[in-house]
Amino acid sequence: MAAAPSTSSTEATYATNGTKKTLQPSAIEVPHSMSSGRGSNEAPMSPRSWRARKTTYQPPSRKPTDKSLDAGDYFIGPRDMAKHSKWPFFLRMHGSVLPKMIVPLFVVAAWSTIITVICEKWHNLGVSTLLLTVLGFVVGLAISFRTSSAYERYTEGRKYWSQLQFVGQNLARTIWVHASERDGELGKEDLLNKISALNLIVAFSRAVLHKLRFEPGIEYPDLHARVEYLETFAKAAEAEIPKAREPGKIKAVGEYLGVTFAESNPRKRIKRSKKPLGNLPLEILNHLSAYVESTISNDTLKVGLYQNQAITSVVQLNEVLVGVERVLQTPLPIAYSIAISQITWVYVMMLPFQLWKDLRWVTIPGCIFAAYIILGIAAIGREIENPFGMDVNDLPLEAYCEELECDIDYIMSNPAPKPAEFFRMQNNMPIYPLSHKSFEGWLGRSKQDIRDALMTKTKADMKVRNSFAVARVDADKTEEEKHHAVLQPQDA
Repeated sequence: MAAAPSTSSTEATYATNGTKKTLQPSAIEVPHSMSSGRGSNEAPMSPRSWRARKTTYQPPSRKPTDKSLDAGDYFIGPRDMAKHSKWPFFLRMHGSVLPKMIVPLFVVAAWSTIITVICEKWHNLGVSTLLLTVLGFVVGLAISFRTSSAYERYTEGRKYWSQLQFVGQNLARTIWVHASERDGELGKEDLLNKISALNLIVAFSRAVLHKLRFEPGIEYPDLHARVEYLETFAKAAEAEIPKAREPGKIKAVGEYLGVTFAESNPRKRIKRSKKPLGNLPLEILNHLSAYVESTISNDTLKVGLYQNQAITSVVQLNEVLVGVERVLQTPLPIAYSIAISQITWVYVMMLPFQLWKDLRWVTIPGCIFAAYIILGIAAIGREIENPFGMDVNDLPLEAYCEELECDIDYIMSNPAPKPAEFFRMQNNMPIYPLSHKSFEGWLGRSKQDIRDALMTKTKADMKVRNSFAVARVDADKTEEEKHHAVLQPQDA
């Protein structure tokens, strides 16, 4: 008969002298893989489990490609911010808008070739370069306006997601530290309520992500298990929402190359739903507000300041929701977009007529290069105008949600710290670097000794700072004043 497995060092740390203690971060130990000894009736392993030793980490904002050089992975985003490239910027392709420039540059190349051949073989179609100067000034203003407007929306979207992370962390800390847990079974219920409330903060960020990408319902791997138990319109309408379809090869290639005729309406699944989809992030906030109200009612969140802080945090999350929707639903007015596009293309199409007299056959590569600069900057503006999409340069929202979830997991990993415990640790040296005595060592001294030590530390800091300053004498002083300034320390 096989011997019973020995208790792991982690379990031994957890159980000390018959009493259970909460693990500290320093006590965490990852044991060897137990995959070979698992029984067939064991529950499925979580993808985030540390037992899955063969599982390589994949950033949440990227699709697994087995380290292939698939162009779809290279030019479809959002870009993984954790990766580092040593290539010079002018040689990098990841993050470039080159795929969307292939069709426009092919059109410009064909057009400039036709005009150059006609001018060389049959008839001179050249015009004055004065037109190039006038149109160039107008095109520069138009592209500058388009780019600055798009980048403003991009930075504003990033600010709102930073606010979501800040408010989410603050609300999680307020609930975890300041909401007390009652005795007995009620305390166990309070603990599970706090964990569920913090999970709702993570669910809110995930729901905002899917809402910004026009993905209705709750059937997503990062959202379903978090909100399935909530009674929401998104859950009720799930069965009536058309399933997302994989585009055909021709359509996929067209979208990849930025052909507008191949682009699908991102709101088509929302428009085809037969039931109201509601507003899932807002409904999650309703449940979160109900939890805050319950903590106030049962006196587990007693202090009025913390009550106000929790309520204000929920309001700020609602502000984030409204703010990102404003960025998404308020693009550059269509009249500006049409006018800028028309002005840009007129300028590009006029280039071969104006360059042929001076460049002759070099007009063709010259027009292609000029078009790449002008149309490329315009394409970047179009790409970042909606910073919440799936373009390469869009914001990595999945990474932001994953970061918030990890931060909240860190907050929940241990009970609220108690100053009476962590300040009395042996390696806490309050008067460092003047003294290496511990907290307990200074408890044996008088209060005046502690204050004197602080004053001595201040004087020592001043001497250290003064040692970096070079003593000098002003040039306008007389020789007698200089001599007196040198002798004064000796006389003292």
